[in-house]
Amino acid sequence: MTDASAPAPTPAKTLDVRGLKCPLPVLKARKAIGGIPVGGLLEVLATDPAAMLDFRHYARQSGHTLVEAEDGEVLRFVLRRES
Repeated sequence: MTDASAPAPTPAKTLDVRGLKCPLPVLKARKAIGGIPVGGLLEVLATDPAAMLDFRHYARQSGHTLVEAEDGEVLRFVLRRES
């Protein structure tokens, strides 16, 4: 059982791709996640509305886990590197 009051793990890296349009946010995330240890987290901040769908597809295709996907003025994604 997990403790809901426990702090969320800190991402190994934050990638700011605000202002970039598809496919650049996912392409830059793919490059950045390669520099993170297996099991590490990559946080991505984006503004392209298409990124919500793009990151879901990327996670499925890449085998990485989309841990969080927050909608808002700035979209926030947290990916866990699986391999």
